[in-house]
Amino acid sequence: MDTATFKDVPELFEVELGEALAARTESLSTFRELGPPDLCHVQKSTGRSGSTDLGSYHYISGVDASSSASLAAYINSLTYAIEDSGTWFSKSTAWKVKNGCYCCFNAFSRVDVRVDVKIPGGVNAYVIDLRGERHEATAEIWQETYVSALLRAILYSDDPTYWLEAYRKLDPITTPDGDIRFLQAAEKLFLKGWQVGSDPEIQVATVVSNHLTAGIMKYFGDSGRYERAVNLFEKLSAREPEVASLLAKSYLGMNEEVKAVQIMASAMKLTPQSYTLLHVQCDFLRSKGKLEWAVKLARQAVNCAPSEFVTWEKLTDLYVELGQFDSALLTLNSCPMFTFNGRDAHRTLPTARLHLPFHRGIGEILPEKTKTTDDEADPALQRLPAPGLRGTWARAYALLTRLVSQIGWDELLKTRSYVFVMEEEYRMQKAHGDTASPTASANPVSRGPVIHEDGTVVADDDASTRGVNSTNGSAADAEESASEDESTHAGIPTIRISTESNREAKLQEEAKANGAAQEAADALEKPVQAAAGEAAEGVQEPPSPSSAQEPFSFSNKRLCERWLDNLFMVLYEDLRVWTIFRAEVAHFKTQHVAYRKTGFEWEILGDLGLRLHHKEEAKEAYQRCLDTPRYSQKPWSKLMEMYADEGDIQRCCQAAIRVAAYQWADYTEMTYPTIIARSFFKLGRIHGHDKINYTLMSMGLPDSISKIMDSYLQYGKAFKVEGHDF
Repeated sequence: MDTATFKDVPELFEVELGEALAARTESLSTFRELGPPDLCHVQKSTGRSGSTDLGSYHYISGVDASSSASLAAYINSLTYAIEDSGTWFSKSTAWKVKNGCYCCFNAFSRVDVRVDVKIPGGVNAYVIDLRGERHEATAEIWQETYVSALLRAILYSDDPTYWLEAYRKLDPITTPDGDIRFLQAAEKLFLKGWQVGSDPEIQVATVVSNHLTAGIMKYFGDSGRYERAVNLFEKLSAREPEVASLLAKSYLGMNEEVKAVQIMASAMKLTPQSYTLLHVQCDFLRSKGKLEWAVKLARQAVNCAPSEFVTWEKLTDLYVELGQFDSALLTLNSCPMFTFNGRDAHRTLPTARLHLPFHRGIGEILPEKTKTTDDEADPALQRLPAPGLRGTWARAYALLTRLVSQIGWDELLKTRSYVFVMEEEYRMQKAHGDTASPTASANPVSRGPVIHEDGTVVADDDASTRGVNSTNGSAADAEESASEDESTHAGIPTIRISTESNREAKLQEEAKANGAAQEAADALEKPVQAAAGEAAEGVQEPPSPSSAQEPFSFSNKRLCERWLDNLFMVLYEDLRVWTIFRAEVAHFKTQHVAYRKTGFEWEILGDLGLRLHHKEEAKEAYQRCLDTPRYSQKPWSKLMEMYADEGDIQRCCQAAIRVAAYQWADYTEMTYPTIIARSFFKLGRIHGHDKINYTLMSMGLPDSISKIMDSYLQYGKAFKVEGHDF
């Protein structure tokens, strides 16, 4: 029977013909920023009378969307990709592509550009607006669509949180001439860049803080080719003074520090209130060890943009580096938190069947893609709330973990009780009548941190999704749930002993390990409740312990924000599980007994180690994960990045081979920008691309893998990435 499938192209077959296009039309009004990846829909037919046509579709990025001809060419290429049925039927009865439709979202004008291709026949291009009405596709629309498609391909290329079934990724720019086209189009649309939105950590998109500038800096910055970006920003800075921050940052990336300082000095006279320019100066002073000067600029940036999370984040980070931990905690408490909006995505539809072909030639170096016991994990590890944090909450948690890595958990709790009003203090003062009525009363009892879809960590289900400064509320009462936590969260991950000793000896050894781990966990003090209340309207300057004066009886203390109080509980859960894990490892090592876990558990522990800034222990956990037959790209990716940072060319290449195989198995047929390219370019600046090439050649790779790995070096040669000529 004929298969009607494409070779090496994933497909989702429709239940009803055309339902994918109808669903996309209905979803257009829900696309908030860059929009989802492109949709390619095809209709197949045998040409026989009475036969039913089939509809299938897949998602794709990286196709040139500058004209209807280029999109039609992609659909036409699919006509040659139908699998040979291998039957005795004549060619006239085989499946053929009857027509196709390519959909590409224009993030500037908020419309969907579509190209219908009839085979044989003609090409029809048109625009669908948010109401589903048709319009003509103008030259301006095509230019906006071209840039929108490029930005999605660049920014979605290696986003680990964005995944779609049957999502094919191709190289967005394949020649140096493509660089020039991209920059020319970006120059014309630069002042409209704020219309495409910004990262979730940016509250208000501006001319220099948006997805367009992020895409430009990522594409040229990851490969160290800042000179291209400099040429663009030089032209734009004459029209828009705020672009000087991007220009100075690009010059610093080129190690042209004198030129960058001159630009920053002159730009400050024109735009003294630009927080992006102040941040570039902060980073420069920080690199020179002038932290006190950098803090002054960071404070000024907060005054210029008090409603932006990134300004408070920068100031907190500098306080941590300076060792002013109480100021860091107070500043972190003042951060405005935003509702998290993820990437735009298509609506999931039920499918008649899936066609997910496995690329030929790479299967021999990957494990079987089947579920095994190594895909299971202890519930105590799986229910850790920190991996569910998104947006500003994830960034704030990263600052908190950096703080605890600097001073330790006990000292962090002391600093917390020093700068914040604790619940017990509040109750005592209230009982004595020494306090005025607080701005907000304590909340009902909560059962601990719960991660909501918007990225918040809230207590119980009484908190709703809110915007800037709306997360200020009363803190969660964790005391009542202490006994519950002991029973539900104190479960120690399953321990497996490799020796063939009898069952009783195993149980005794596990009991000893459990006891040692539990003692270590009990030594970790659980954070007590902090009093919380509504902050004053507006955002205040970052306070210091010596000058902070509140309209509260505790003149040197602040009320802790509810979200920060909950982040302490999230951090406690991470530290408790990590302490148990390290205690188990130490116990088994002293007993000379093998310590075993499933592949999934090792991966979770590796992620946990990275979150808590235990890099070496995290690396060991990822390496142990590789000893299990688990189908997962993450441990290889994390290790590859670590090896690249260390300059370990042999191990980095070995990890990159596996990551490339995983990516091609998931239809990521692109060279740059990817994590592999970033790692290779980082190594290339140290060793040169020739040494990477010789290292790969010495491994005796199969031809299919060798071609994939060589493509990264060929890209470096074609685009003259640093290190390509040595």
